[in-house]
Amino acid sequence: MPNFGKLLDKAKQFAGKHPNQVNKGVGQGEQYANEKTVGKHERQIHEGGQKTEDYLGTQDQGSPGQQSGNQ
Repeated sequence: MPNFGKLLDKAKQFAGKHPNQVNKGVGQGEQYANEKTVGKHERQIHEGGQKTEDYLGTQDQGSPGQQSGNQ
């Protein structure tokens, strides 16, 4: 069985080094989910995206449309 703790640690390390890419991916995932649900769950999808960014520590580091020096 895979060790998900190690996988999460690696995801957090990547997110710390590449917050712009992570936030862009989260935003694209939100957009895709909104399209598939025809906007019925837009608020919940957005909240899930925010919680993902919070968990990975990228919430205020290079959200899409923001300039960040960490690239």
